[in-house]
Amino acid sequence: MNNREKNSYVRGQILRALLELLDEKDLGSVSVSELTECAGVGRASFYRNFESKEDVLRRESRRLTQEWRQRWESRGGEFGESLLNFYKERSGFYLALYRAGLFHIVLDDYLESLEIGPGTPNAEAYLKSALAYMTYGWVVEWVRRGMPESGTELARMIREARPEAAGG
Repeated sequence: MNNREKNSYVRGQILRALLELLDEKDLGSVSVSELTECAGVGRASFYRNFESKEDVLRRESRRLTQEWRQRWESRGGEFGESLLNFYKERSGFYLALYRAGLFHIVLDDYLESLEIGPGTPNAEAYLKSALAYMTYGWVVEWVRRGMPESGTELARMIREARPEAAGG
């Protein structure tokens, strides 16, 4: 294995071990020593690849968001439904992220993927931001409830939602 392959292997082992440990305990109870022992890698390998346990989850969330974005751009389809189905396919990761109290990372990645920058016209930036926060609200509640519906079912529910159901 070359260095790139070794680092990829180490990162994958650390992610796998962290998700496994998060099935048993909360993130604060997982030590780096315990994590690296479970992953079968050294502490130096952990710190060479990550700044913290949260960084492991943040990087995986960013990687998954990029993977979804590439899939959606190549296949097309309805944006929201595609995103929700992707989350459902990887529910183990997203449920673990929620249980770790770090689900806001999903919002950060989603906002970043919308490419709202200083050059974005105000109206467009506000609309994209509003859609991101609204989508996040739906998703975080769906995840909190254990993601019982498919992404397609949730997308249908969102399309059919009536303002009076939200007290409006």
